[in-house]
Amino acid sequence: MESGEVDILLVEDDLADAELTVRALKKNNVLNNIICVKDGAEALEFIFCIGRYIDRDFQIQPKVILLDLNMPKISGIDVLQRIKADEQTKNIPVIILTSSKESPDVKTCYQLGANSFIVKPVQFENFIQAIAELGLYRILLNIYPG
Repeated sequence: MESGEVDILLVEDDLADAELTVRALKKNNVLNNIICVKDGAEALEFIFCIGRYIDRDFQIQPKVILLDLNMPKISGIDVLQRIKADEQTKNIPVIILTSSKESPDVKTCYQLGANSFIVKPVQFENFIQAIAELGLYRILLNIYPG
């Protein structure tokens, strides 16, 4: 793996949910390089190489972003909108991984360009199944236009 390579950017403010997601990924043999950030502001800093990530190489972008919606500072919907509005980041696949089932959230996320909308199941085994069905292998191996 290249130095600095990021396969999965996990944007999750709840530490327990972040740990659960990483465990579910590993249980499904997705052992790729996973970077976790705690809120929407940090996610934008990471993706756009500003603030605390100013020295990060902008050319090395995540292969997929797992994005929670309900976060402090900047919401997941605002993060999604910024990613998809930028020519250099709009092709990064974004999977919404949230506890929100609200119909307006689902519709808004797809209108903004989300690739998938997954509601986090409460039980771990159901969560593992949801991650398995996500098909992250296909996403991680796909080649997307720059």
